[in-house]
Amino acid sequence: MTTAVCVDVGSTYTKAAKIDLDGAELIRRTEVPTTAATDVLEGLDAAVDAVGGGDSVHVCSSAGGGLRLAVVGYERLVTAEAGYRVGLSAGAQVVHVSAGPLTGPGVAAVRAARPDVILLVGGTDGGDAEVLVHNARRLANARIRLPVVVAGNADASGEVLALLGERAVAAGNVLPRIGVLDPMPARAAIRDVFLRHVIGGKRLSRGRRFASLVRAATPDAVLAGVEVLADVTGGGVLVVDVGGATTDVYSALVPDAEAQTGPRRDVAGTLWRSRTVEGDLGVAVGADGTRAAAAAERLAAPDGDRGLAAAAAVVAMRRHARGRDLREVGLVVGSGGVLRHGGGTHVLGAVLADVAGGWAPPERAKLVVDSTYVLAAAGLLAGGHPQVAAGLLARIG
Repeated sequence: MTTAVCVDVGSTYTKAAKIDLDGAELIRRTEVPTTAATDVLEGLDAAVDAVGGGDSVHVCSSAGGGLRLAVVGYERLVTAEAGYRVGLSAGAQVVHVSAGPLTGPGVAAVRAARPDVILLVGGTDGGDAEVLVHNARRLANARIRLPVVVAGNADASGEVLALLGERAVAAGNVLPRIGVLDPMPARAAIRDVFLRHVIGGKRLSRGRRFASLVRAATPDAVLAGVEVLADVTGGGVLVVDVGGATTDVYSALVPDAEAQTGPRRDVAGTLWRSRTVEGDLGVAVGADGTRAAAAAERLAAPDGDRGLAAAAAVVAMRRHARGRDLREVGLVVGSGGVLRHGGGTHVLGAVLADVAGGWAPPERAKLVVDSTYVLAAAGLLAGGHPQVAAGLLARIG
């Protein structure tokens, strides 16, 4: 039997799952406290040992705050918005978005957001390149020593890359044409920068071994798992992950032809497989934010962990899906400690009962809880072992 251990190193807990690669089955799982105060390898190794080790180890991480991204774009509602959506889909926490020509205060705001990476976008291919070039020059002159993923007007990429020098990483335009969103090249470039530059810079471990093990930011791995789950089920999937500090929503939807080419087309493009993260919604350190957001959305004041989780899930889903018709989504998956420990029915029921949130909830969806936490594991295995990833997720879908 060939086995792999998939490990998610979170800010609070490190979770490990041992997978039988031959039978596409979960053998055992465990979680231990993350040892970020000393060396995250201590907790990682303890988790791997607790599940009995394996022939290979695959790691994703959100420890140390994960990946912090600043988006510098052209128009607020078009390329900057497209960059924001792509950054979220890449597993980043988008900490700053600017639009238009950068000024001195604008550069200072980018610096103050403390990003790990800058995503520079602007213009459709063959369109206006003036703002993109201006912003590249401003960033170069400001000497912000950060990697810059360049994903704007392809016709200006040579000049932009020359201005930014060795810190620049080239990617395809996130918005090559109005209404056409192409996230994959930028998403791959952001992932590569995260692995090559960010993990080591977090100082989570003394040596290079941890950086060599990490293959993705945790949200990126989970979204990859959600994408596989959508392929397995052949329909739309929504995932809501309620944590102590943040609540993430993932969606993988069946493309709507009218939304791509008809009058409902979004000028910033539609990301059919996407993620949003709400940094003010949680059940522990994010509890106050959840209460405030629930009040702003005119929801009943939440009480207890399950009440907080339900409120966080409802608000996060409203933000993710507002203005969209998701009645045909066939599968809704819950994740997070409260849901895995018996609160799934309450939380997911609250989401589906939300008829006043500005979106159309699924009408006939199957509700499940990722009780064994295999979405991240499946996402880590999706590239090298796609059939294993599909087999794991077929059991929860």
